[in-house]
Amino acid sequence: MTTQLTPAPAPDTTARRDHIYPALTVAQLARIATHGRRRRVEAGEVLVHAGEPVARLFVVVEGQIDGVRPSATQGDLVVSLGPGMFSGEVTMLSGRRGLAHIRAAAAGEVIEVARDDLLALMQADGELSEIFMRAFILRRMELLRRQVSDVVVLGSSHCQGTLHIREFLTRNGHPYTMVDLDREADVEAVLDRFHVSADDVPVVICRDVVLRSPSTQQIADALGFNDAIDQTHVRDLVIVGAGPAGLAAAVYGASEGLDVLVVESTAPGGQAGSSSRIENYLGFPMGISGLDLAGRAYTQAEKFGAQVMIAKNATRLACERRPFALEIGAGQRVPARAVIIATGVEYRRLAIDNLKGFEGAGVYYAATSMEAQLCTGEDVVVVGAGNSAGQAAVFLAQTARRVHMVIRSGGLVDTMSRYLIRRIEDHPAIVRHVRTEVVSLDGNGHLERVGWRDNETGRIETHGIRHVFTMTGAVPGTHWLGGCLALDAKGFIKTGPDLSPEDLAAARWPLSRAPHLLETSLPGVFAIGDVRAGSLKRVASAVGEGPIAIAAVHQVLHE
Repeated sequence: MTTQLTPAPAPDTTARRDHIYPALTVAQLARIATHGRRRRVEAGEVLVHAGEPVARLFVVVEGQIDGVRPSATQGDLVVSLGPGMFSGEVTMLSGRRGLAHIRAAAAGEVIEVARDDLLALMQADGELSEIFMRAFILRRMELLRRQVSDVVVLGSSHCQGTLHIREFLTRNGHPYTMVDLDREADVEAVLDRFHVSADDVPVVICRDVVLRSPSTQQIADALGFNDAIDQTHVRDLVIVGAGPAGLAAAVYGASEGLDVLVVESTAPGGQAGSSSRIENYLGFPMGISGLDLAGRAYTQAEKFGAQVMIAKNATRLACERRPFALEIGAGQRVPARAVIIATGVEYRRLAIDNLKGFEGAGVYYAATSMEAQLCTGEDVVVVGAGNSAGQAAVFLAQTARRVHMVIRSGGLVDTMSRYLIRRIEDHPAIVRHVRTEVVSLDGNGHLERVGWRDNETGRIETHGIRHVFTMTGAVPGTHWLGGCLALDAKGFIKTGPDLSPEDLAAARWPLSRAPHLLETSLPGVFAIGDVRAGSLKRVASAVGEGPIAIAAVHQVLHE
């Protein structure tokens, strides 16, 4: 299977292309030259190989360099860059592996800038920072649009594992090509072409590596997501969780000179990253998707030098002595002088025995465009009464035939923003079922029928509905802490003034001062966002807690 890499140009304006591939001025080139080295290149010389960690940026002074796919055929040309133009996209910030060769098309001269020097330049030069950042982000969007990728996913739209893999790649901004076996006329021929069997599906092909039913960590390892990260040296700060709170802390911490590492189990954005549209976040009057907000915050954190480990689960906090150590995976330990816990919450699972068999095959915990495509023109169920459920209902109602909101309480007033309640009340495709809960799920391999009970009358109704989106309740991500910190009765982390004298006595608080506002019962360990007891469970408040915690981290590091 091949992917066409040079389709007819999209109807982009000239201005947009100038933002994607800008030509720098003589003055700008001179400023860049002080952070790099000029050198000659020869025609045909490969400056960077596809699949290598991206460690250098090249600015063309004379001649031309091309971005080409590994096959190096004329049809695989991605872009040509002339004098004043530069290579690179968002992998320049993370040091992840590049998707294309960078090759000199003609003899000439370039300015070669190491990644660390580029980051320093961007922090010192606001004008160049804006030019580079805009170009890097727009180029990654272009790669996604054109499916310029080193990954092929072989699977089915109705397969739980396939959906999970596609969500992982999408939320991490990595382009891929999907081969949907449900739409292939000769499935066996496709399987034979990739030397796999039906039992292996879903299959992920990363360059020359074939992964059969892989975990997200195996995919991250195959793609080299974390190759550029040194896990051994002691960090000023390790942040556990890359949701809005964790990313805000990373941005502020790294921008203020802290050596910051973020450890994320899945993808940047946390629960908010799966939100279809957030409309009450300051500065976005037209709303913004959780995926876009997370992507911008993630790129911003990397711009300031924070590093983010992907698909790494925190399994234990070694809190017996300082520096602390965060245990991840099998025996890996990341040392840190201070720790911020921003692991957020997970939606509660429906209390139905056969639920697991339908997760990803009719039962979903996010309502993005990917899930919406699966249920266009059909009835769907949304379980929950909070803002996430409301956002999902309004979003799905754009394409679904009908959205049934199953609400355990008597209404939405106490749990949902008023603007969302109005949207739901006024939408003809949304039906509310109050004091009701889902009690049964049935189907053969994929969800086919849903039963719900009216808790006032006891009446149970069964409907031929194939899609349920469950967004109810919240379980804090604290199971891995192993008694290190004081928790409330529901498992949320207690901080600052919420810590009672008994909590501090039990934790043997060693300092004469009281805990800082967001500090836990262990000095130097903080909790922010939804995982914290008493938090507002809103994106804006989670983001606001990030810089507050960083201010206290500075004080702790100087104690």
